[in-house]
Amino acid sequence: MAISLPLPEVSSLSDTTDFSKTVTPFLHQLSISHIQPLLTGQVPVKEWYLSTNPLITAAHFALAMTLIVLVTSEINRNYSQVDRLWSLLPTIYIGHYTLFAHMNGLDTRRLNTLSAFSLLWSIRLTYNYWRRGGYNIGSEDYRWEIVQKSIPRWGFILLNIVFISFIQNVLLAMITAPAYIHLLASTLPTAPAWSFTDVLLSRSLLLILFVEAFADQQQWVYQSAKTAYLATGIVPRGYTKADLDRGFVITGLWSFCRHPNYTAEQIIWALVYQWSCLVCDELWNWTGLGAVAYMALFQASVRLTEEITAGKYREYKEYQKMVNKFVPGLGALTGASGFEKKK
Repeated sequence: MAISLPLPEVSSLSDTTDFSKTVTPFLHQLSISHIQPLLTGQVPVKEWYLSTNPLITAAHFALAMTLIVLVTSEINRNYSQVDRLWSLLPTIYIGHYTLFAHMNGLDTRRLNTLSAFSLLWSIRLTYNYWRRGGYNIGSEDYRWEIVQKSIPRWGFILLNIVFISFIQNVLLAMITAPAYIHLLASTLPTAPAWSFTDVLLSRSLLLILFVEAFADQQQWVYQSAKTAYLATGIVPRGYTKADLDRGFVITGLWSFCRHPNYTAEQIIWALVYQWSCLVCDELWNWTGLGAVAYMALFQASVRLTEEITAGKYREYKEYQKMVNKFVPGLGALTGASGFEKKK
């Protein structure tokens, strides 16, 4: 099938980042009339898929997921449905752009690399969430329970509709929108060939993913030791009673900043966005809104988490004074020993 039907006609790399040329002309495909032939079986799935702009297809999927998690959460009163899907949806979106490019015979080297990386990202997050108790993104149950107690029922239903179900699903689609830019660039004969910059960015993503995994592992080891100590009263090897009575980890990467895993997570999606900028030789493009919104979400989420933590552990406020939230600061020079000395 010709690629001109579902994709915009772009003549230069700068065109691929022009919202008015690459998105606006296809917004009409968001209508019910466009999806109705698919739902009624009048049009085969493959035909509908190849005749729909891939960004719009991703938007349709995000809206469908919004409806599914909204209904599910209100039925079982568990509002962490999106959190359970958090580790899967970005990879599904990136895989979708890669599949579309393959089906249209486009150059997919960058998209293949991005898909492979996102798959590793998903495996790591899913493993942590299901096998390690969720000491990472997605462990939100207790937070929503606290929020529920602080606002009226109708207010929480509105929060569920607008933010928990809709905005979060849209956000997960937005952070993968740079893959759409890669797809559009691959339609141009003037698209830059795979270069050292691509190698550097792809390897940097792997490095940051390793840092994120290492930070989560340190958190898991500490929490496991604390759980064993609270159950048996025996201090596990490698820890002191003071370490575990404190209630939170301050060693390793956690001495550099209070949330090294979240720092790495934000860097990952900022790099994914920057990759699309470098390919198109521009300083910024509209897909950066996803990365910015993602960082804003972390600010709000961590603020609530730290309020809860500070209420549980009396020493946490001192830790907050000594060690920065996301960006390593002077607290990293003293770390755990400095914290204990000052205490």
